[in-house]
Amino acid sequence: MDWIHIEGIRAQCVIGVHDWEKQSPQPIEIDLNLGCDLSAAGQSDDLTQTLDYKAITDDVLAWAQASRFELIETLAETLCQQLLDRYPLAQSVKMKLMKPHAVPYVGNVGLSIERHRGE
Repeated sequence: MDWIHIEGIRAQCVIGVHDWEKQSPQPIEIDLNLGCDLSAAGQSDDLTQTLDYKAITDDVLAWAQASRFELIETLAETLCQQLLDRYPLAQSVKMKLMKPHAVPYVGNVGLSIERHRGE
């Protein structure tokens, strides 16, 4: 399997279980690895044969910023499913989602998940 890497997507979204977290958007950071077959794109030099990382980044930003969840687990699960639904070439998504201001005196907290088409 081949991989498209998109690292350091920075978005603002309303996420958290505490009342203060639900009052205004907070920063999150997302790294993506999308598994797919890139051989056709490598041979054709044609953008339509690959995953457009600009379009993917724009979609992830829009989806994250429009979301309102309590848990980053729910946000990550939702984003992975939306990516698999929107981009048929993607066979799997590995996502690292970090919430830098979730815990005082801690640089980052977050999670990593991996989802595959057909799960």
